[in-house]
Amino acid sequence: MNTDAQSKPVNSTPWLRQVSFFTTLLAATFLLGFVPMWLKSRQYARSLFEAERQLSMARIHNALISAVIEVWQKNYEPARQAASDFFTFLRIETDKGDEAALSPAQRQDVQLLFSQRDEIITLLAQSEPAAVGRLAELYELYRKLINS
Repeated sequence: MNTDAQSKPVNSTPWLRQVSFFTTLLAATFLLGFVPMWLKSRQYARSLFEAERQLSMARIHNALISAVIEVWQKNYEPARQAASDFFTFLRIETDKGDEAALSPAQRQDVQLLFSQRDEIITLLAQSEPAAVGRLAELYELYRKLINS
């Protein structure tokens, strides 16, 4: 018998180990890059959400201020449009529920503002000078409700 031709056992485990090692290394490298980007993305999403909330509140406030300024200048139709925008923007914000920029207590309190909507819009549509005082009162009430 020939002793030079010894049979060697087939050893496939080093190749399998290399494949699993490189797969694990590749996954770890991917996660090493993905996790910081994911965390940064979440941070930007939170910042965007907060900016949208602030923009929504600014839009509401600006519509009301525009109505007050226009009515002081006796521009009743632009004041009516701005007042209508104010009530529309405020309704949109209150309808957002828990994602609204308003707290639950504020959402409940602004219902008092909505009860004045038809009267104010009618006064402005009829170009009544009494609309100046009503809009000023509405603005004061809005400031109290929002700042509380």
